[in-house]
Amino acid sequence: MEAAIAVLVAQFKAFAGADGSTDTLSKGEFQNLVTSQLPNLVKNSADPAVIEQLMSSLDQNDDGELTFLEFWQLVGRLANQHGGFSR
Repeated sequence: MEAAIAVLVAQFKAFAGADGSTDTLSKGEFQNLVTSQLPNLVKNSADPAVIEQLMSSLDQNDDGELTFLEFWQLVGRLANQHGGFSR
C-alpha cells in the first residue's frame, strides 16, 4: 500500500505542477489527470460538464482548485465503487 500511496502523491504533484504549484489542481490540471489516469473509472471524463460537476462535488472550500485532501475524496469514492463496497 505504501507504493500505491507514493504513486498517488507523485501523480497529484506532477499534474498539479503544470502551472508551477504542486499544492493544488486547477480545473484544467484536474481534467488532464482524470482523462489520462482514470479514463475507465470516471465515465465521460472528456466532457467538460462532467469535470465541472465532479470538481464542484470535491472542492469543499469553493476556491476553484483541489487540494490533495479534496482530491483524495475522489480516490476513495472510486476505490469504494471499484471494490464493490458501495452496494
